This record gives sequence, structure tokens and C-alpha cells, in this order.
Amino acid sequence: MSAATEELQGIVEALRGARRRWREEHRRWGDGGRELPSRELLADIVQQLAGALFPMRLGPPDLQPEDEDYYVGHTLGAALGRLRQQVALELRHGARLAGVELPPESAAADSVSAFARRLPAVRELLDSDVTAAFQGDPAARSVDEVLLCYPGLHALISHRLAHELYGLGLPLIARVISELAHAQTGIDIHPGARIGAGCFIDHGTGVVIGETAILGRSVRIYQNVTLGAKSIPTDEAGHARKGQPRHPIVEDEVVIYAGATVLGRITIGRGSVIGGNVWLTRSLPPGSRISQADSQADSQADSASSVQALAA
Repeated sequence: MSAATEELQGIVEALRGARRRWREEHRRWGDGGRELPSRELLADIVQQLAGALFPMRLGPPDLQPEDEDYYVGHTLGAALGRLRQQVALELRHGARLAGVELPPESAAADSVSAFARRLPAVRELLDSDVTAAFQGDPAARSVDEVLLCYPGLHALISHRLAHELYGLGLPLIARVISELAHAQTGIDIHPGARIGAGCFIDHGTGVVIGETAILGRSVRIYQNVTLGAKSIPTDEAGHARKGQPRHPIVEDEVVIYAGATVLGRITIGRGSVIGGNVWLTRSLPPGSRISQADSQADSQADSASSVQALAA
């Protein structure tokens, strides 16, 4: 045996040992099997669903109007069939983690049928998003340009699909879809976030919207905006509590400019405007206007209050 082969064998054995230790320490997370949803297949499924939702813009380049319904039916049938297989994998994986009986074979079909019935409503929401982008951006020459070019719209396509799956109890598939969009667009929207009609994410790079965030209708967000948690609640062992409301509520017709950071379970009132680079951790009444100078004054006041409290 050559030195290089012997060295490689030693690395393989060390990695086997690391895997074994991990699985022994975390048995409740599964047996290390590969029965999990596939990122690659889910990426293809999302592309098919986007084509079925917008066939003449996101479908095949040679599609003719007279063939539109045939293409939508064929593509949806294929995409939903593949999605059923991925859903079955997640449902079985979830049952194994929970230590409960595996779900019946019909469970995946039922979930996908419920998802499919929501697609017309998803299309209507996305139509409102396209319109908001076209009307809100003077650089947009047509709704076709928005559909073909705008990363914010493509992130919203993935989000609105993922959000439906998340609501059907399929958080792993939903999270994979959201993270695929994050990698493609630089826009990180957790599938649990609730986003109303007519959302416009302009430019979009660096936008983060947390799991429990709630956005109303006609909200406009620019690049590098964070709707995040101010603090993370923990249990007695110091582990993060799951699913606690910890992200902002943004009411209708709010505009949040580039670089703003909005943290905690606060409410931004309807029609408010948050200026660029603002750091905000308090609720605002409807119609508020807040600039970076305002937020710096608030921060200094908060710091002074903290110092006084410590002195007392």
C-alpha cells in the first residue's frame, strides 16, 4: 500500500468515526439514512411550477398560445407527481424523528392535492406583486420585464409556493425551496413569513425576512433590509425556543428603504416610511416618518436609560 493510499484510508476511517459519534449522540434525529427530500429535484419542481403559473413568460421559449393549456396541464401533472414523492419522504422523515407510526401512503397525495388547489390563489397574489413592481419602479418598462428580470419577483414566486407547503406541515421542503431562492437572488425569506398582496422587493440583495414576520398589503422593501428578531427566547437548557413570535408586523403600504434594520415583535403602522440605514426596535403609529437621525437619537436615549437603571 502506498503512502498516499494509506493516508486516504486513515482519513476515511476518521470520517467514519465522526459520523458514528454524531449519530450516537443524536439518535433522535434519525439513523443517517438518505431518505430525505432532494434539493436538486425540488429546484426542478419549482421551475416547472413557475412555468405552469406563467407559461408564456417562464415556460419554454417555443410555447405557442394555442398550446398553453396543454402545456400547463402536462407540466403541472409532472411537477405534482414528483412533488408527491418528495412530500412522502418528508412525512416519513418527520414520523421517524417524532418516533410515531409512519403516515399512510395517501397522506402525501392529500397534501399535494391541497397545495395544487391553492395555485390559482398563488397566481393572483403574484399578479399583484408583478403589478406593484411595475407601478413602483420607474425603470420598469413592462410587466414582462418584471417577470423576466426582477430578483424580488422570483424570490416571491418561490416564497409563495414555499409558504403554502409550510402551512401544510411540510417545513423541510418549504425551507429547501426558500434557501434555493436565497442562493439565486440574495433574498432570504423564511417560508413561515406572511406576506400580503402587492409586495415589491426592489433590488433585493441582502433582504432578510424572518419566520414570524407579518407584512400587510402593498409593502415596499429595498435592498439590505432586515426584518429580524431583537432577541431569541430560550428554554431552561439555553436552547432557542421554536416558533415564538419574534419578528416585526409591518402594516399596509409601508415603505422600508435600503439598509434599514427592524427588530423584534414590534408593529410598523400603516403608511409609515422607514428611512435608509435606520435601526428600529420600537413600534410606530400609522403614518410615521423616521430617519437615521431619529433612530440614532432613540438609540442614545435607550443607552442613557440603561445606564441610569444600572446606576440605580
